[in-house]
Amino acid sequence: KLDIDDLDEEIFSKYLYNDFPPVDLLIRTSGEQRISNFMLWQCSYAEFYFTKTYFPDFKEKEFDEALIEYTRRDRRFGGINYAKENN
Repeated sequence: KLDIDDLDEEIFSKYLYNDFPPVDLLIRTSGEQRISNFMLWQCSYAEFYFTKTYFPDFKEKEFDEALIEYTRRDRRFGGINYAKENN
């Protein structure tokens, strides 16, 4: 048994459906713009990329486009980029 006072973020993560590291980029195909409760905890700071391409047609070219878009993002992990806010 687990004492509630011992519960922390690391322990909670181990009880999830999948014990994976946090997601950096979630790619959603087929034009859908929802994640349907998919790995909510692991995706809390993920960047989302939505494409109208259906999964069977999602090839290296589409993946490269997603990665290029991802590199343009300003990842703050819940924080504020004060330099951008004050310009």
